[in-house]
Amino acid sequence: MTATTPATVRPRDPLFAERYRAMCSRDSRFDGQFVTGVRSTGIYCRPSCPAMTPKPSNVTFYRTAAAAHEAGLRACKRCQPDAVPGSPEWNLRDDVASRAMRLIADGTVERDGVTGLAARLGYTPRHLGRVLVNELGAGPLALARAHRAQTARTLLASTDLPVADVAFAAGFSSIRQFNDTMLAVYESTPTALRARGLGAGGHRQSRPESAGAAQPTSITLRLPARAPFDGAGLMRFFADHAIGGIETGDDRSFSRAVRLPHGIAHLEATLDGPCAVLCTARLENIADLSTLVSRVRRMFDLDADSQAIDASLARDPVLAPLVLARPGTRLPGSIDAEEALFRTMIGQQISVAAARTVLARIARELSESPGLFPTAALIAEHGREVLRGPSSRVASVIGVAEAIGNGSLAIDVGMSTEEFTERLTALPGVGPWTAGYLAMRVLGNPDVLLTTDLVMLASAGRLGLPATARALAEHGSRWAPWRSYAGLQLWAARG
Repeated sequence: MTATTPATVRPRDPLFAERYRAMCSRDSRFDGQFVTGVRSTGIYCRPSCPAMTPKPSNVTFYRTAAAAHEAGLRACKRCQPDAVPGSPEWNLRDDVASRAMRLIADGTVERDGVTGLAARLGYTPRHLGRVLVNELGAGPLALARAHRAQTARTLLASTDLPVADVAFAAGFSSIRQFNDTMLAVYESTPTALRARGLGAGGHRQSRPESAGAAQPTSITLRLPARAPFDGAGLMRFFADHAIGGIETGDDRSFSRAVRLPHGIAHLEATLDGPCAVLCTARLENIADLSTLVSRVRRMFDLDADSQAIDASLARDPVLAPLVLARPGTRLPGSIDAEEALFRTMIGQQISVAAARTVLARIARELSESPGLFPTAALIAEHGREVLRGPSSRVASVIGVAEAIGNGSLAIDVGMSTEEFTERLTALPGVGPWTAGYLAMRVLGNPDVLLTTDLVMLASAGRLGLPATARALAEHGSRWAPWRSYAGLQLWAARG
C-alpha cells in the first residue's frame, strides 16, 4: 500500500478491484492488512474468510477494524478478523497515522490518554483526531478501543484468566466498559466468547496464582506470523548477542526479564511450529500484558509481509539465491529502546563476543536488580567507574545516559525515522551508522541500508555487488522499500 491509501475503499476506488480479487481468492497473505466490510450482513471479515463471496456493491474495504466498527459493523464470528498478524503498513510507512498506530499498540492511550498520545506525536489532540479519521477512518479513542477489544478476545479464547483480569490485561478501565465494548464489537458477551472457544490457535493456560491488576500473573499466548518465517534465524541472532546474567537463548527459545510501564515481566519466547512464537510471561502487573505482547511482536517482526519482501528482493539476481536459502528473514527488533541504544554504543568497533563480555560486566556491576540491564540513571551516575575504552567513547555513553535522565533525549516507536536520526546524531559520539542500525532495531524501519558497514561492504564485494558506500547505495536503491532486509541478507552471506 502506498502513502495515499484511503481509509476506506469502495467500488469506484482504484484499489477496489485488487482487494476484491484478493478476497475472492481468499488470499491469506492480505489478512491483517485490511478488512472487508459487508453491508448486507453488517459484519466485517478478514480477506480469507471462507464465507460466501459478497457482491461488490455490498463491500467496503477498511484499513482498520476500528473504521469498520465506526461504520456500524461487527466482527465476523467465523473468520475472526482480529486473530491474524497485524498490518505491516505501520512500519513500512512513517507518517503520523502509522506512528500513532505503533504507539496505540504499545498502550500509550491507556497510560497517557489521547492528550499524551498527541503530545508524543507533536500535535494537538484535536488535530491528531482529524488526521486519524481522515487517514484511518477512526479517531484515537476508537482505534485504542478496537485494539483493546482484539486483545481481550484473544485472551478470552486462549487463556483461563478470569474475565475481570482479561478486562484489565486488555487495557479497559472498568468491567462495565469492557462488557459494553465486547458486546458492541462482537455482538457477544465476554463469557459467551470464551464458551465458544474461539481463538487464534492459542494454547489454553491454567493460571494457579491470584491475578488482579497489581498481582503477579503467569500467562502463555501463541503469536502468529505470516509465512514464510525464519524464526530459527531470529533465535540464533538473539542467542548470539545474549548478555550473560540477563538473557539466555538457543536456536528454539529466548528468555529474559523486561521492564514494563507497571513492573517487571519475565519472558520466554519459543518457536511453535513454522509460523508462530509461543510467548510465556510472568508479569508483576497484568495491565502490562498488552504492551508486552506488542513489544514481542515487534521484537520478532511478526507482522512483516515476507512474501512481498522476498519476491521484491529476489528480482535482483545477486540476492535471489540468498533469499531462496533464507526465506522469511525478519528484522531482529529490540524490546527496550534505551537498552538497545547503550548496547549498540558500547558494542561498536569490537567483536560480538567481546561486546557480550563487556555488557555482562556492566550489567553485573551497575544494575539495581539481577537479571536486568542498568537504567540510564545508573549509567549516568556510575558509568565512569565501570566503562572501559577510549575516553571519548566513555564520555559519549555517559552523555547519552545523562540526556535520557534529564529528559532532553527520548526515543520511542512513535518517532519518525528523520526525527529519530536527528536526535541521535546531534549527540557527541553518535553517528549515522548507529542511528541507522537503531532505526532498524527500535523503529522496525524496513528501508535502511548501512552502506558504511565494513562487513556489509566486504560481503557485497564477494558477491559481485559494488563494494564502496556510494556505489552500494546507488545499487541498493532498487531494493527499496526493503533495504533493511537486503542488508540482513548481505550480513548473513558474509562467510
